Amino acid sequence: MSCLLARLPIDRFLMLLIATVALAALWPANGAGALWTDRMATAAVALLFFLYGMRLAPRNMLQGLLHWRLQGLVFAATYLLFPAIGLGVMWAAAPYLPPSLALGILFICVLPSTVQSSIAFTSIAGGNVPAALCAATLSNLAGMVITPALVALLLVAGGNGGGFSFDALRDIALHLLLPFALGQAVRPFVGGFVARHKAITGVMDRGSILIVVYGAFSEGMVTGIWSQMDAGTILLVVLLDAVLLALVMLGTWAAARAAGLARADEVVAVFCGSKKSLASGIPMANILFPGQVLGMIVLPLMLFHQIQLFVCATLARRYAMRSASAPAMAERREPLQAAG
Repeated sequence: MSCLLARLPIDRFLMLLIATVALAALWPANGAGALWTDRMATAAVALLFFLYGMRLAPRNMLQGLLHWRLQGLVFAATYLLFPAIGLGVMWAAAPYLPPSLALGILFICVLPSTVQSSIAFTSIAGGNVPAALCAATLSNLAGMVITPALVALLLVAGGNGGGFSFDALRDIALHLLLPFALGQAVRPFVGGFVARHKAITGVMDRGSILIVVYGAFSEGMVTGIWSQMDAGTILLVVLLDAVLLALVMLGTWAAARAAGLARADEVVAVFCGSKKSLASGIPMANILFPGQVLGMIVLPLMLFHQIQLFVCATLARRYAMRSASAPAMAERREPLQAAG
């Protein structure tokens, strides 16, 4: 059983997220506890982006930039195709979902791509790993500026402009960009230590996300917002997440084929262009939506995260199988061509 569970594409971090949500349901923070949880979440978000700054080598941002067609395709999928589809999905689903959940669907679409899992799946599928690293890194750097701008723009377009505070732009600079810049500044002195102790920094950045999730879902329990949801609503969110992912994956695959990209680059376009970052999304939501029902806004993202892991794990294996079978097919053709 343990071997079977190890082979399933179930993210262990997602299990921790589920446990955190359960903890918030049983023992929600309220009163003075809620105030301290909010302060801890603010500090945790700043620490998270400080760690990002310490870990990111500037030279990694320069790798792969010469492959402008691939990088442009991934960037367009992340910040143009995704938001365009998401706006349509939000309009279509708005009559059937609470406003915060519909907003959460749109919020997924303006987030940057993942880094670790995009690279991992690209590697499994036999794709261009350096290009994937460059694409995911640039996506996250740009997301610190583009995501807040798109949130403001699309919420106004979607008729939900009251859900965004423009003070959030100042908070983004203070809590995300400034810690990231400080992390880059100290990187020459501590970069080696950070590289040697990835497990410690991994615990710290995941722990910061769990603190934000606990605070968000505690607020939902205290205000009674979860009484507005039923199994049908959750299933609808799962369905919308799946449709969103399928449309973007098909779009990136078709665009990569139309652009004449090599198979290894097609893999990068599909995986980096269709994935969204839970690690960046939850801290950003904590800043971008002050006073909103944060638990319901990030719930579609948490569900999307697990769906994309299942789908990408399956697709990466299929790419890998095709890659492995290609030489065998070529070997079988050679004797036939010689005989002809």
